[in-house]
Amino acid sequence: MGPIKKIQYNCKQATFLIEKRLIEQLTLREKVELHIHLAGCSVCRVFDKQSQMINTMVRQLFNQANDTAIHLDDSFKKDLQHRIEEELNKN
Repeated sequence: MGPIKKIQYNCKQATFLIEKRLIEQLTLREKVELHIHLAGCSVCRVFDKQSQMINTMVRQLFNQANDTAIHLDDSFKKDLQHRIEEELNKN
């Protein structure tokens, strides 16, 4: 089996490259291999779209979590400040 045929029928390698592409830049060879494989494999094209969508949704979820400011309740702050002052005054 020639190198082109190996690329065409290697879904395991293609899915690896799809996931790798989401994390870091592929080499020129990897880009070509993936392009050749995706041209002939509809299953991996669907996987590629789903993987990109999941990655986008997870990034949005984490960005929303980082944007949400967490605040302590004012009564908790006062109680904590009071406890700190008591501990400082013991010495």
